Parts: sequence; structure tokens; C-alpha cells
Amino acid sequence: MQVDFYQLSRDPVEQVLPAIAARVLGLGERLLVVATGPEKLARISAGLWGGPAESFLAHGHAGEEREGIQPILLSQACAAGNGARHVALADGLWRDEALEFERAFHFFDADTIEAARESWRTLAKREGVEPRFWRQDGRKWVRVA
Repeated sequence: MQVDFYQLSRDPVEQVLPAIAARVLGLGERLLVVATGPEKLARISAGLWGGPAESFLAHGHAGEEREGIQPILLSQACAAGNGARHVALADGLWRDEALEFERAFHFFDADTIEAARESWRTLAKREGVEPRFWRQDGRKWVRVA
């Protein structure tokens, strides 16, 4: 299982996530986006409305009707009601439930960097987990580790 750590230093997650979500959808996969708090999920939802090249990325919220068919599901819980095999942890908090997915995207910023470092150290020791670290360099992402 692959865990991609994304250090947000330039742009907030609601501006970065749409490009990654579009790539996941382009692979024919579904995505679960997890964040605590309805305000954070509302900002992420607004970002998905604009998406890459100002295109709409179809999504819904957990608990709403038809959540099972949503290509992108926004939730406060790390449970894929849409059958997603990819999860984006969009609030800087690692959740061990993410290990049940094929791939996890863990976004963190300056406020959550220490917790992300601890998660990295823990996950690097786990068999079957490949952590990768990405940092913003201008408008692009560079893999550091």
C-alpha cells in the first residue's frame, strides 16, 4: 500500500486536492476525502466545483442519498461509502483506517507537521507500506523521499 505525504506550503488543500482527485478519476478509480468539520469539507467541495481547468469534479457528501455512486465522496469518517480504494486525508490527521485502502494521500501543513513526521516514522516501519514524501516547488510537486 502506498501512502503519499503532501506538505502544503504554498496552497491550501482545497486548491491542491482537485488536481489529485482528477488524476484518480482519470485512472477509473473513486476517491474518499476525509476531513473533520463541515467547514473544511465545504471548502474542499467548493474547490472541486472549480477543479483543474475550471471543470467540475462530481462529488457528494457521506450520508446523502446516492453516496454509493459518487466518484468522490466527502466524509468526516474514514469509511468508503462509495467503494473507493483511494483515500485523501485532507485535514492533517493520520487515521490507521487509511491502511485498508490501496493508496492514501496524507495532506499536512505547518500546523500538523509534527504529527505527520510521527506518522511517517511509524508507517516506514510497517511491512507492506511504502511512504513517499512530496513538497511544493512553485506550482509543481517534487518527490523528496
